[in-house]
Amino acid sequence: MHENTNQDLNEEEPSLWIRRFVPRIVEGGRVLDVACGAGRHALLLARLGYRVEAADRNATALARLSGIHGIRTTTADLESEPWPYAGQLFDGVIVSRYLHRPLLPLLPEVLRPQGVLIYETFMEGNERFGRPSNPDFLLKRDELLDAFSGRLQVVAFEQGVVNRPQPAVIQRICAVRV
Repeated sequence: MHENTNQDLNEEEPSLWIRRFVPRIVEGGRVLDVACGAGRHALLLARLGYRVEAADRNATALARLSGIHGIRTTTADLESEPWPYAGQLFDGVIVSRYLHRPLLPLLPEVLRPQGVLIYETFMEGNERFGRPSNPDFLLKRDELLDAFSGRLQVVAFEQGVVNRPQPAVIQRICAVRV
């Protein structure tokens, strides 16, 4: 079950972490935006010339992206339906403010060689700042590092308290399939 955090953080501004590492994705490449919500990162990527597959269970949110050049939307409940991207390859995968642990081992499998994973979401300790506060939606210390360091080359990793756009406890990774 996905805990809604839209009220807690500004959904309109793309993440600074994601903006920082998007240039590592091959120019004009195909990028999967997992659980994209209203599409703030899909819109950024499309503006930069990437071909974006924006996936979310919320068809209403995806409707905002309908017809935008460079964006293809897929309505999918990534938590209860089969993984719709088996056998597909992407130059980049973006995940922001979303955690469904069964997807973690699937993400490296959809990356082409030199494909880039950029992932950031909340971790334990965030409950003191608000939602999400359910442990099911909070990473444990070093969880992204542990999940991907054996399968991808880690470019950058951070975890801890951030103050922008609002105070939260976040974990972030950028990793490349070699």
